[in-house]
Amino acid sequence: MMMRLLLACACLWLAACSPTASTSLSERLVSPGGASPLLDQAHIAATIATLPNRSGYVTSREHVRLFWRAFDAGDHGLRYRYARPRHEGGEPLDMDLRLEPPRPFHAQAPRGTVVVLHGWMMSGDAMLPWSLQLAQSGYRVITIDLRNHGHSGGGPAGYGTVESDEVIEVIRALRARGEVQGPLYLFGVSYGAATALFAAEKLGDDVQGVVAMESFANAGDAIRSMIPHLLASQPRGWKAQAVAAYARWRYADQDMDAVIAAANRRLGVDLDQVDVGRAVAASRACVLLLHGDQDQHIRVDQGRRLAQASPRAHYIEMRGEDHITLPMRIDLLGGVVDDWMSRDVSAPDGLCPAPRTPVEANFMALAGGVGGSNG
Repeated sequence: MMMRLLLACACLWLAACSPTASTSLSERLVSPGGASPLLDQAHIAATIATLPNRSGYVTSREHVRLFWRAFDAGDHGLRYRYARPRHEGGEPLDMDLRLEPPRPFHAQAPRGTVVVLHGWMMSGDAMLPWSLQLAQSGYRVITIDLRNHGHSGGGPAGYGTVESDEVIEVIRALRARGEVQGPLYLFGVSYGAATALFAAEKLGDDVQGVVAMESFANAGDAIRSMIPHLLASQPRGWKAQAVAAYARWRYADQDMDAVIAAANRRLGVDLDQVDVGRAVAASRACVLLLHGDQDQHIRVDQGRRLAQASPRAHYIEMRGEDHITLPMRIDLLGGVVDDWMSRDVSAPDGLCPAPRTPVEANFMALAGGVGGSNG
């Protein structure tokens, strides 16, 4: 039922680089302008309408209305299967994601609360598979639409710096209402992962742990590698191919340093100084970093740099996975994340638990803190 939701993610960043003729690439870096047109929002909304949830808004100090949605702990009937393509040139993914929710739904007392943060040109609702996975593991899950995304209002992008302040405002407002209960964990993908790491640094002891999937280490470096990769990509499907062709025609000869400098002037920040590694180093929370070794959107060296930033960070590098497939590996990573979060991550000796090896160990390399990697 939700297969289109996941497949749509393959071209989200590409869609972000294909605006109308009047919009420059630097302007897209300042404000993405909402969810990707390749994201099937109607299908996502129809799916969520079948599930028990609560939602609302919190207005930030900068007067941005921020949308949140909560799922209670319990069995939501999530059934998931993932497989590699069987032959070259076939469909890029073979997956089956079904919902068979029990009627009536019985909410459980939560083990804690997980705040889930989405990637660029996505929304909290597009994180539904992971949200339900975490809810079925016993956590209350709260998704937040970052500024410029989903149902939230707009404002200049902060590449995790400004967004993390607003995430903290939402968390504090929802804790006062009783929505945030028990130990607090942050779970983010890509742009949302960087936001989660900045938020954890600022929240200090209020956060037990952070799961950061395919985060960038430095915003400027990530943009310089990501956009040329997207312009050179050859996506599947006529709509995505048309978007890619237009993007190459309009932006192929762009000087990325000039693009970033123009964005810096409009944002009032230096993207080369947006350093997630510093946030990891200063964080008191335990951190689990996940990255695919084939990631060309946010290259794997960015994940490795974050892994070196703090002995409280553990790193799993999944062999053969890229920026699109890694978040889909709920089959491998769902149990790993659940096991890691369920351990005592606030041990008095200050040590953070090492994650267990995914079942398919041949797909991954593991590093803990400043250590090396192994197969």
